[in-house]
Amino acid sequence: MDSVQRRRVTVQGVVQGVGFRPYVYARATGLGLAGHVTNTPEGVVTEVEGAAAAVSAFCERLAADAPPLAVVDAVDHCEVPVLGGAGFAIIASRSGGPARTLISPDTATCAACLAELADPADRRHRHPFITCTHCGPRFTIVTGLPYDRAQTTMAGFPMCPDCAREYADPADRRFHAQPVACPACGPRLRLLVGGGGRVPYELTGTDPVAGARRMLARGAILAVKGLGGYHLACDATRPGAVAELRRRKARGDKPFAVMARDLAEAERLAHVGPEERELLTGSVRPIVLLRRRAGVPGPAEEVAPRSPDLGVVLPYTPLHHLLFGLPGDPPGPELLVMTSGNLAGEPIVTEEDEALERLAGLADGWLTHDRPIHVPCDDSVVRVCDGAELLVRRSRGYAPLPLPLPFAVPATLATGGDLKNALCLGEGRRAWLSAHIGDMDDLATQIAFERAERQLESVTGVSPVLLAADRHPGYRSGRWAARNAAGRPLVRVQHHHAHIAAALAEHGLDGGRRVIGVAFDGTGYGDDGAVWGGEVLLADYAGYTRFAHLAYVPLPGGDAAVHRPYRMALSHLRAAGIPWDPDLPCTSSCPEEELRVLSQQLERGLNCVATSSMGRLFDAVSSLAGICQYSGYEAQAAMELESAALRAAELPGSSPGRLPYAFDLNRPAPGHEAPVTADPAPLLASVVADLRARVDPSVIAARFHAATTGLVAELCVLARERHALDTVVLTGGVFANTLLSSACARVLRERGFTVLRHRQVPPNDGGLALGQLMVAAARGATDPPQRGEAHVLGGTRQSA
Repeated sequence: MDSVQRRRVTVQGVVQGVGFRPYVYARATGLGLAGHVTNTPEGVVTEVEGAAAAVSAFCERLAADAPPLAVVDAVDHCEVPVLGGAGFAIIASRSGGPARTLISPDTATCAACLAELADPADRRHRHPFITCTHCGPRFTIVTGLPYDRAQTTMAGFPMCPDCAREYADPADRRFHAQPVACPACGPRLRLLVGGGGRVPYELTGTDPVAGARRMLARGAILAVKGLGGYHLACDATRPGAVAELRRRKARGDKPFAVMARDLAEAERLAHVGPEERELLTGSVRPIVLLRRRAGVPGPAEEVAPRSPDLGVVLPYTPLHHLLFGLPGDPPGPELLVMTSGNLAGEPIVTEEDEALERLAGLADGWLTHDRPIHVPCDDSVVRVCDGAELLVRRSRGYAPLPLPLPFAVPATLATGGDLKNALCLGEGRRAWLSAHIGDMDDLATQIAFERAERQLESVTGVSPVLLAADRHPGYRSGRWAARNAAGRPLVRVQHHHAHIAAALAEHGLDGGRRVIGVAFDGTGYGDDGAVWGGEVLLADYAGYTRFAHLAYVPLPGGDAAVHRPYRMALSHLRAAGIPWDPDLPCTSSCPEEELRVLSQQLERGLNCVATSSMGRLFDAVSSLAGICQYSGYEAQAAMELESAALRAAELPGSSPGRLPYAFDLNRPAPGHEAPVTADPAPLLASVVADLRARVDPSVIAARFHAATTGLVAELCVLARERHALDTVVLTGGVFANTLLSSACARVLRERGFTVLRHRQVPPNDGGLALGQLMVAAARGATDPPQRGEAHVLGGTRQSA
């Protein structure tokens, strides 16, 4: 007969709110073991007692057979004294002590819940808050640890007897499901109308969802409360509704995302490969950027003007499914615009009072409910590049999952950048990126930043002893770090060094060997006070050498040059010695008086900080080719240039693989420390010649992409020859351009390089904080003075 044994098992990872304790209960009782399981701030702690063989069997595949939403990081077990007794129980959670467990992200409604939602015989038929241990809200409703109903925003909804019975039944799918609710005891929907300056009032006597569907079908704009905030929704097939939403939201030409009823509708509208299909239908359900199908009726042109891509998301909450209608419902919209409930640049709205005030000029009605949102969380945005996931915005479905680190770091807070802000906390071998926060120019975003920092500390248990921030002296994120350092060391990290370090970290490199970091974006504060952005750095975590960069040109008027790309084109032409002839699109697009003032400004160097930005070169070529002269949203000119290049393959004789544009490399003599500079002057002269030869702008765009790819390859080969390095990192917002990213990776691999690209964090400033954290940890508490920190970058804050 086997001897009796008792073991204590501690499981760490994403193990609270995912059905792990019910799973442990079923596993233990199935093996005839006695004991208990509980949630603690350290994770799920179990004690099992019984025959030694059964105890061993319990431990052996505990992680491998875990519930689908669980992510097990570690399983530790030790023998403890036998206590005797019979039966196995889930006991009350223990609180106190530092948080060491991980919170699950919010997840899409599971198939079992959807079946109940549509079943007239089920007591949760049409219940907009249906959920179970395998789906629904988690991160956005958690107010504290350990994860129990009392520490979620469901605390104010006592369970009815039926829900309580399910909650207590080990055989039920809702056993210890904290958000469990039903029509008898759960949150309530309300439909309020009265936008456009009228006092909102509740529309009674009708089902709120049915009323909302009717309003949407008539062309109304609704504010819909979701998991992590309000969306603004309208019928995507009605041009007038989409145009009005664009006007009210002050969105310019920036594309909207659409929510499709199902996968079949998404596949009708756009090309969906196996990777995109998995993203669209999985438990995360981000917005997926898809290549549109030509000539297919669907969303109004106003949804995504001049864009080859369409951002598509499938329903991920019960309310979304109800808005599209269940079988037998009257016809409603088949495709909805779903955009963040805010004005451009502001954080997403989460509170009802705030929604009624801030969205009053945007919405005609509010489909809202009384379950509070504790953590704001925008939709994540993803695209597929070369068969792999590329995050553009990391938020719902990903946050707050931690990233594993290649070496242990002290408790550190990194504050990120001022655009696409996300902050990062790290300790030991883990780092937690916050959900997307937004652009720090807005006061509401700065308040949201402070709230996100406090909330992330509370759920991770990390109390930072070290801070990291961007070197830009004007960044609000950096100023916040300085104000709140409270005697803790603050490490200032160069912008592009942080981009490279973020890529190294997500690929698990320990920094023992330098890499060739190609960091292309719109703006980053340089060591010399210039605006960097077309950089090749030889870098590890501890430091970097500037090996090469684009030749400096003036950035006339800071943000004015970003919003009016023709200014960058004219600046580049002047630097290249090319006259501003009136037949050039950038010249003809610039008003006559502005052209005169701009000429004087460049001649005298007034408000003209030097820039090496690749993002601004993309803007310049986009303008020069006649593609985009006014940028109504970040990177619009560059995105439209990429779109044009994608069309070039459709033109006869374009041959974008063998093209005549080139940069002129200025290579310092051997022994000199100066970096290589890449001058685009000959490339610009070729663009002008092609324009006068009536070459299609799409071909010009493709040739520019090919030339930029060639430049990357040439500089990396030169760096390898001089420094014997063979790993290349492609990073920065410019590499969200999949055409360029794919071409550069292919050409570099053909030349024998190992190429690292972002997958788990965005290449843009949304991943910046992770790199800052790693650099600060590598440097420790000492940060040498940085040159040029008193120099302000001409008011420029844009990054691409």
